[in-house]
Amino acid sequence: MPRLFVFGLGYSATAVAQGARASGWEAAGTTRNREKALALARSGIEAVLLERPDGEQTDGDKAVEAALTGRTHLLASAAPREEGDPLLRRHAAAIRCQAGSLRWIGYLSSVSVYGDRKGAWVEESSEALPSSAVGRRRLEAEAAWRALGRDLGLPVAVFRLAGIYGPGRNLLRDLKTGRARRVVKEGQVFNRIHVEDIAGAVLAAMKRPEQAGIFNLADREPAAQSQVVLEAARLLGVAPPPETAVEEADLSPMARRFWSENRRVSAERLGRDLGYSLRYPSYREGLAGLLAGEP
Repeated sequence: MPRLFVFGLGYSATAVAQGARASGWEAAGTTRNREKALALARSGIEAVLLERPDGEQTDGDKAVEAALTGRTHLLASAAPREEGDPLLRRHAAAIRCQAGSLRWIGYLSSVSVYGDRKGAWVEESSEALPSSAVGRRRLEAEAAWRALGRDLGLPVAVFRLAGIYGPGRNLLRDLKTGRARRVVKEGQVFNRIHVEDIAGAVLAAMKRPEQAGIFNLADREPAAQSQVVLEAARLLGVAPPPETAVEEADLSPMARRFWSENRRVSAERLGRDLGYSLRYPSYREGLAGLLAGEP
C-alpha cells in the first residue's frame, strides 16, 4: 500500500492527504494545531503535533522519525525562510534514513518564482526570474529539494501553485461577509487554482513518479481580479463592491507584492505528462461549484 507523509498539513496539503486517503493510501503528516490534529485523526490521517498549546516545542523530531518510517511518498509544504527551507534544516537526516522505502518526493512551491513578466505567458520550461525575496527563497527551496532527490536517487516533482481558492477561502464568502473588494489595475491578470485540482494533480503525479520535474498548477483563464468579483456577485445575486484603484487600496505588504507581478501561467504538463484534466479550468466553474457547496 502506498504510504504518504506530508510535512505541513496546511490548506492545500491537507486536501492532498485527504485525496490520498480516499484513494486507499495511508496518510500522515505534521501540524502545529492540536484541534486540527484531532480532526485529522478522526478522518484517518495520522497527525504529528509539533507544538504544545503553550507554543513550546515538543519532542517532534522523534515523532516525525517514527511517522516517516516505511513511507513511500513524501510531500513538503512549508514556506521557506531567509535561512533556507525549515523542513530540510531540521529533518533532512530523518528523510535520508528512509531512502530505502521512499519512491517519490514532492514540493509545493509558487508561481512567484517566475517574477513579473508584464502579462506575458510562462510555462514549465520558462526561466525562473523571481522579482521578490519571497520568490527567490521559493526557488532556492526548490533547488534544495531537487538536490536531495538526486542524492537519494529519487524523482522529485515541484508544483508551482497559482492563487489558491476553495471551500472556506473564496470570493463568494468574502462577498457574504463584506470583506470583498474590487481592486483594479489596467492590464493586470492572475491565474488561480482550485484546491481540489491541487489535490488531484499531486495525486496524479504521485501515481506516475517517472514524470518528475516542474509542474505549474494554474487554471486556463488568467483574469483580472475585478472580473472574478463581478462573477461571484452575479452568482450570489448581489451588487458588486465599487471599483478601487490599486494605488488607493491600502494593501498589505504581501498583497502589494502580489499586485506588483503580472503574468499568465500555462500548465500544459498536467494533461500532456500526467493525463490530468482540471476539474475547474477557470474561475467560472470554480465559483459555480463552490456556490453549490456553500451553506
